[in-house]
Amino acid sequence: MSTTRLRVDRERCIGAGMCALTAPEVFDQDPDDGRVLLLHAVPPTAHRAAARMAAGVCPSGAITLDGTEPGGS
Repeated sequence: MSTTRLRVDRERCIGAGMCALTAPEVFDQDPDDGRVLLLHAVPPTAHRAAARMAAGVCPSGAITLDGTEPGGS
C-alpha cells in the first residue's frame, strides 16, 4: 500500500486559497500572509481525493504529491 505525501512551496504560493476551499481538512491559509498552510502532510484516506484535487487546481503549482493511491494513478 502506497502513501500519498503532500508538499507545499510557500514561496511559490500566491494565496489564491483554492487548496483551502477544495480540501479544508488538509489545507488552510496563513492569516498573516494568505499563503498555504499544510495541516496534514499525509492526509487521512477520506480526504486524499480532495487533497489531490486541490493540488490540481492550485494556480501556482505550489502543492505537489509524492506517492500514489492503491490501485493506480
